[in-house]
Amino acid sequence: MAVVLDAFASYVQRMVAEMAREEMCMLLGVSGEINRLGVTLGDLKKFLADADRRNISDRSVQGWVRELKDAMYDAVDILDICHLRLRAMAMDLAACSCNPLLFCLRDPLFAHHIGRRIRAINRRLDDIKTRSAHFSFVNLASYSTKLRPAPNRETTGEPVRSGVVVGEKIKEDTRELVEMLTDKSSSSSSSRSSITVVVAIVGVGGIGKTTLAREVYNHDTIRDKFDKRIWLSVNQDWDKLELLRNAITLAGGDHRGEKSMAVLCPILTAALAGRRLLLVMDDVWSHKAWEDVLETPLSNAAAPGGGGGSRVIVTTRDERVARAMKALQPYHHVDKLGPQDAWTLLKKQVVSNEMDEANIDMLQDVGMEIIEKCDGLPLAIKVMGGLLCQKERSRTDWEEVLNDSARSIVGMPEELNYAVYLSYEDLSPCLKQCFLHYSLLPKNIVFGYDIIVGMWISEGFVHGSSSDELEESGRQYYKELIARNLIEPEKEYIDQYHCNMHDVVRSFAQCVLGDEALAAHAGEIGKIGQLSSEKFRRLCIESRGSESSGELQWSMLQEQRSLRTLIAIGQFKVNPGDSFSPFSSLRILHIQSANVAALVDTLYQLKHLRYLSIRYSDICGLPENIGKMRFLQLISLRGCENVKELPDSIVKLGQLRYLSLTGTSVDEGIPRGFCGLSNLRKLYGFPAHMRGDWCSLEELGPLSQLRDLAIKGLENVSSASFATMARLGSKKHLTYLTLGCSSRLDDDGLVTEKRRASEEEQTRIEVVFDELCPPSCVEILDIGGYLGHRLPRWMMSSTAAVALKFLRFLTMDDLAMCAQLPDGLCQLPCLQLLQVDSAPAIKRVGHDFLRPDRHRHPAAAAFPRLQRLELIGMVEWEEWQWEERADVHAMPVLELLLLSRCKLRLLPPGLAFHARALKKLHVYEVQHLISLESLPSVVELDAFHNPSLERITDLPRLQKLTIVKCPKLRVLHGVPAIQRVGLEDYRMETLPDYVENVSPRHLLLDCSLALLAAIAMGDSGLEFGKLRHIQHVNAHARDGHNPRKWYVLYTRQPSSFDTNIVDGSSIPAGN
Repeated sequence: MAVVLDAFASYVQRMVAEMAREEMCMLLGVSGEINRLGVTLGDLKKFLADADRRNISDRSVQGWVRELKDAMYDAVDILDICHLRLRAMAMDLAACSCNPLLFCLRDPLFAHHIGRRIRAINRRLDDIKTRSAHFSFVNLASYSTKLRPAPNRETTGEPVRSGVVVGEKIKEDTRELVEMLTDKSSSSSSSRSSITVVVAIVGVGGIGKTTLAREVYNHDTIRDKFDKRIWLSVNQDWDKLELLRNAITLAGGDHRGEKSMAVLCPILTAALAGRRLLLVMDDVWSHKAWEDVLETPLSNAAAPGGGGGSRVIVTTRDERVARAMKALQPYHHVDKLGPQDAWTLLKKQVVSNEMDEANIDMLQDVGMEIIEKCDGLPLAIKVMGGLLCQKERSRTDWEEVLNDSARSIVGMPEELNYAVYLSYEDLSPCLKQCFLHYSLLPKNIVFGYDIIVGMWISEGFVHGSSSDELEESGRQYYKELIARNLIEPEKEYIDQYHCNMHDVVRSFAQCVLGDEALAAHAGEIGKIGQLSSEKFRRLCIESRGSESSGELQWSMLQEQRSLRTLIAIGQFKVNPGDSFSPFSSLRILHIQSANVAALVDTLYQLKHLRYLSIRYSDICGLPENIGKMRFLQLISLRGCENVKELPDSIVKLGQLRYLSLTGTSVDEGIPRGFCGLSNLRKLYGFPAHMRGDWCSLEELGPLSQLRDLAIKGLENVSSASFATMARLGSKKHLTYLTLGCSSRLDDDGLVTEKRRASEEEQTRIEVVFDELCPPSCVEILDIGGYLGHRLPRWMMSSTAAVALKFLRFLTMDDLAMCAQLPDGLCQLPCLQLLQVDSAPAIKRVGHDFLRPDRHRHPAAAAFPRLQRLELIGMVEWEEWQWEERADVHAMPVLELLLLSRCKLRLLPPGLAFHARALKKLHVYEVQHLISLESLPSVVELDAFHNPSLERITDLPRLQKLTIVKCPKLRVLHGVPAIQRVGLEDYRMETLPDYVENVSPRHLLLDCSLALLAAIAMGDSGLEFGKLRHIQHVNAHARDGHNPRKWYVLYTRQPSSFDTNIVDGSSIPAGN
């Protein structure tokens, strides 16, 4: 059930209503039949909500529903054809200025043909409507009119509940597993002869196996004990080659695109040689993933005597997998949450503030009954919490959820029938369709929300009062799925750009989809066999090109002639005669990492296509007749390096809303008339280029609907007047903007004399950028490769506060000639992230960076919302002026500061005085920095490759300190809260004296083999006494490419000392 009947019927009705209003439709003589179609659908719609519910489990209903959907799909295709013909007739009519009736009489065969097809559809619907009486459907209230209060919490950022861990039990389990993985005796207690020890986490789906494994994986002790950590999501549809390639990449190796196991296994062995590895194999359904793929290369890579060797954590639902992998017994079974922990987890989903928490506590009795139905499963509780977020904080609403009549549905995943089904039923019809469609997307491929929303719009799932609102409506749908815990954001992406769907939720959705959709990869023989025997409307297929499955034949896909969505990823075997033409009903075509150049010329036959994404392919361009595909709304050619120009006919695609040329070679291939694409909302990789007295920037002027815009090649613009024609400042919907020039920097971050911009070039680019002032609504701005001596005037103090008042993220990289940072950024009220990367001409950051207008706004804080400041690659930067002044308030909420590759001599005193929220400080390759002192709020400090650093003092809250190659550091004191210290310098011959003056709980030391040997002597040597007061010490030395072959492991209480250096005899000569 990829479409929900109620929503689908509403979509068709809207098409019918729109068509009925067309005067030309009446002239075709089919208006009566079209009106009749709308009436019949209106009658059916009264009980479609009940039919939707019963369709999930009642086989007798499923056949009737299938017939109804087939009829509606056919109706939509016919209405599309009518729409295309009417549009063409209207254009021709305008051109010839003749009588409309006479014009229509020129093509009576078309009118007859369409009328006959619509009458046939009406007869089918009449029959379906008559037979509906046999099922006694109930006239439920239409979901489309169902209103609910908006969610109480803001969902624009990462949800506070995301990835939440509650309860003492998971902390105890984490400690227990960490001890098991780091206990050397586990090797000898294992029945295995291999050095690699397997630990199994077993439990039903949704119980928290992955959460527990992630807690262990990220534990500080695990980070210290293992040279390398790798996380592999194996899943039910794993593939040998893909699994091995992923392991190689994560191990730091290069698989070079090899497709032979015999070649890849030694590559993995070499990448891991001698390293102590922790491998997590998450969601394993078959022991073959270990036995046939990973076990041998890992065992071959193990370091002899390497402190207990490598470890593997396997999470699985099936104890037989753990047994076959010879995991240590007893296996770790994840228990269900107890009542109190379950209640705490539920509260974290719905509580937004302290006052809210008090109100929720009043509902604890109802909440505990709801929890009881979740059977202690964390995922079920989170999903139920997402449902409660959509309700009022009232006893009535919570009891309504508790007393809902929904119960287990035949064929659903047993452990989550109640919670997921109840949450699903609470979705609006449109959101149900979006949720189900999301479950088809491959788990290991990144799909950004803009692409996902584009798919939903193309399928007709997103409705708005006008076409202007479609993207925003789709974005709100996406946010609501996050708020309901049906999808979960990946933390490494800002603004919830990419999400994942839990396997249990995905299984539920695909069960609801039934036989209307198929998601499979080439190795799933049973599923692939269905391509020749069943009819699908939506298909997601991965051809991974492995030894076991080989490449899929494109001809197999061509048998699916009713498809509306086709997502094809990986290589397919394309033979002469293959084409896109069999997919005549297609709305969505997404092809990625597949060589389909031979098929491109047949694209124009996909008359209904709305979404066209061909990514990382060998295609050389779009066909010239692309202009015939009048319904196209989205085109993405990302990563298609062979594409050099756009066809002239693309300007006829009046419905186009999204175009991405990122990663293509379209540098001069924008056709004149591009400005006619007035519906464009998102445009990426747009090249600025000149052609005589014409500039491509002119074409941007009329595009007033743009939300996202990325321009490259601005160094080609010959005059500021052309930049003015882009009219960026008038684009009142623009929120994302990239302005780019080609880089002039070399690998060292410096400008070579040969590539240095002339004064004329600098002046020209300055005035061009001055005219590219963005509108005040921009929230994300990226400036790259800028060649000017000064940054644009609209970033200066006199105008920035107005011009960029809603800016949240600003990145500037490759500022080859820029001599100073703009003085207006400090006034930006919403700026959260500022990153400057590679600005070799900046030598000084002065007072103006923080207070350019101190006389006009003496009390205003500089950078009032800045949370993250990254200053990278300012290789000549020597001075930062920022004093301790009570009348200058700056960066009050700054949490992270990164300084990298500069010549700064000291941190400004104003940093410690004003940035009281600073928690993380990263200092990398700051050549002349002598001291880090008096930073009262810093909790985590990284000091890497700072050759002049001598002192770290007076950091009272510092808990975690990592020092890498700071050879002059002699003083470390005033760090009473220190918990962990990491020291790395393989040339270190003696322990620095400051080790005796600090008392961390953990010390991780990577040093020379000579120093390690001295430590290994224990009390009989001179070095061990410096660290014997520390509770845990992990010390290592390298041997060739193995950074941690030699080791000393020491625990003070209970006393433990272990090393693989014996009396110095193990030390090779010369060390």
